[in-house]
Amino acid sequence: MQMLNHSYRGLGLLMQLNWDRILFVGAIVAALFLGAFLGSF
Repeated sequence: MQMLNHSYRGLGLLMQLNWDRILFVGAIVAALFLGAFLGSF
């Protein structure tokens, strides 16, 4: 249980440090999907 708690805190710290990178990648993927959707008409 203690190992699970440590790994959960580590994952939370990793997400806190890299949230802007994840948001950037998500925005690029969303823009690609939107472009493909608009290009299909």
